[in-house]
Amino acid sequence: MSFNFVQEIPSSQDIIKMLPLSEKGQEIKAERDRIIKNIFEGKDSRFILIIGPCSADNETAVIDYVKRLSHIQKEVEDKIVIIPRIYTNKPRTTGEGYKGMVHQPDANKESNMVEGIKAIRNLHIRAIEEAGLSCADEMLYPDNYAYLEDVLSYVAIGARSVENQQHRLTVSGLEIPSGMKNPTSGDLSVMLNAIKAGQIEHTFIYRGWEVATTGNPLTHSIMRGYVDQYGRSFPNYHYEDIRHLIKLYEERALQFPSVIIDLNHANSNKHFEEQPRIAYEVIRNRHYDADFKKYVKGLMIESYIEEGAQEIDGGVYGKSITDPCLGWDASEALIREIARKL
Repeated sequence: MSFNFVQEIPSSQDIIKMLPLSEKGQEIKAERDRIIKNIFEGKDSRFILIIGPCSADNETAVIDYVKRLSHIQKEVEDKIVIIPRIYTNKPRTTGEGYKGMVHQPDANKESNMVEGIKAIRNLHIRAIEEAGLSCADEMLYPDNYAYLEDVLSYVAIGARSVENQQHRLTVSGLEIPSGMKNPTSGDLSVMLNAIKAGQIEHTFIYRGWEVATTGNPLTHSIMRGYVDQYGRSFPNYHYEDIRHLIKLYEERALQFPSVIIDLNHANSNKHFEEQPRIAYEVIRNRHYDADFKKYVKGLMIESYIEEGAQEIDGGVYGKSITDPCLGWDASEALIREIARKL
């Protein structure tokens, strides 16, 4: 056997007891959950922006960024609900590179997943208690959700995970909106099958238990573009793409059909500076078509304090060490312009 057992991971109950969310934080989280749920259920017409760095690599910079979002949230709250992206674990195409704060709470040091779990929980708690914003994270490892289940208001399932059975079944037990990205191949049937699986009840093994779930009706789609067999990127945010998805939704009669459009990844061919242009096209199409407006509930945006990206040891405060992001000035202008155009 080639596994080297490094250290035992504490239970989620132990970690939550060690790092509890305050009573005030619980109240903030509950109210945020109510608002976000109402948007996906069509009871609130506000637009969602899931916005933040590609990866949360530095606690100080991330909290600084989220506090900036908190200030602008007050300015646009009649039109927009902001859900900060605090992505603490990162899928790597080849398995190489920085895998997120859950692995390395300090990106310049060796992996320590016990400290990483503590760090990501503390980060999400600080966002709620200091900035008043509960956040989104990617569910790269389904078992790890238990460490954050009381602090997250949104979960995304990535393009490489959406076909995985454990991810689909775990989503069926969540009580918050869960976005299923289309796979990197672009096959929408894979994404729609994942949504269906997330919306219905299941019995399965989870964290050493046989569990039964009742289904998560807030499971929905995230359109992120795709890559063909030659490695070329193609977008799927255009009017015709979303009309086709709406038709597929109607044929399957899924609950609370909703779409989030990812402005980066293959939709922008990773040209992060294209995100505002794509956002404005989406808003324009919502004005043009009532069904488009009904289905498209928001956008996902990669943004940080400084634009672009750097190497792990680059040393620039608030600059991504994974995919390049919009800088704060451009992000702030984008949020205001989206609110104006809505």
